[in-house]
Amino acid sequence: MTPVPPSPVPDPAARAALSDALGRRLRGPGTLGSLDVLRTTADALLGAVPADVWCAVMLDPATLLDTGGLHEHGFPQEVMPRLFDIEHADQEGVDNIRALARRRGTASLLSTSLRGRIADSVYYRDVLRPVGLADELRVVLRDGARTWGLFVLCRGPDAPPFTAAETALASAVSGPATAALRRSLLLTGIDRNDVPDAAGLLVVDDTLRVRLATATAERRLALIQEAHPPPGRSLPYALTALVHTARSAPPGSQVRSRAIGVTGHWVTLSAWREAAAGTVPGPLGDTGGEELTYVSLAPSHPRELTAIVLDAYGLTPREREVAQQVLLGRSTAEMSAKLHIAGYTVQDHLRKVFDKAGVRSRRDFTGELFQRCYLPRLDDPPLTTDGRMRDDDPGG
Repeated sequence: MTPVPPSPVPDPAARAALSDALGRRLRGPGTLGSLDVLRTTADALLGAVPADVWCAVMLDPATLLDTGGLHEHGFPQEVMPRLFDIEHADQEGVDNIRALARRRGTASLLSTSLRGRIADSVYYRDVLRPVGLADELRVVLRDGARTWGLFVLCRGPDAPPFTAAETALASAVSGPATAALRRSLLLTGIDRNDVPDAAGLLVVDDTLRVRLATATAERRLALIQEAHPPPGRSLPYALTALVHTARSAPPGSQVRSRAIGVTGHWVTLSAWREAAAGTVPGPLGDTGGEELTYVSLAPSHPRELTAIVLDAYGLTPREREVAQQVLLGRSTAEMSAKLHIAGYTVQDHLRKVFDKAGVRSRRDFTGELFQRCYLPRLDDPPLTTDGRMRDDDPGG
């Protein structure tokens, strides 16, 4: 693909108009679920920047592993194993999600990042070119240091190339989409069923064939918020990314990610590699048999949920420190001494924390976090395992 001269970036008013229009749609009546946020954003983004192939992915901000998304119009299945190897195992490429998460901007065009030498990219050679795609535009959903999602847009060689103007325009959706996605992680889902606290176990071979799946694991997999075409698929992409990462991890280590299900339950997925049962160690440390990937799917621990909630509120690093001091029961004077800031500065940070959390006092803030993260561990039937109020009325 021959690079084209950069076109002028759009009028700032055009970017503002796209951002404002999307923000209004995302703040409409009712609470949007995570997939609804992605669909609404995709509708606005693709209306401004059309694409031949596209997908939207939710990410665990701690690990940048997939936790669900929209894949109905995404890449063909035959290139996905190689894509996951490059993206999560090898972490190669100038526009790898981990590289993008460290950049200041929120939109990046592969051909531009490579200064027109796109054929030098292993991602282009092994993923885009085999399925007839010429270039890829990525939009990161990021708030500060936390990355919550990613949009990927591709065009074929017969379509007009992406322009600098379109890249700049695409970046306009990042702010409102990120805010809405964070909000959805806090507000959506009222569980209507009892979900056991026990972990589910999944065993997968290197062809991604499931060798064993407990009933609990199957129930948890069915709740992952991911839309994709069913033919030829056995695992959600959220799990596939985790398995590929585990295959490249050092021996004896685990890789983890966290996903929110359609009911609002948070699940921690942990993957590790072991030799299949019955194999005999061989010379030089060989297992003498097949290695498999084992995946545990369990309710997220309260300390993990607290971290997720504080991230989802969009707190700055200093506001997060103040929030943690509140949860520890510290007074303003104690916070001032601990954080080496003035008392009036502590109060200013507290006001901002309370505004973002939608509460009015330290008691309200502590109660909100306690109900969301810790009450589930108490034996109180009206609550689900992640702290949401259970609705046992099927018509309610």
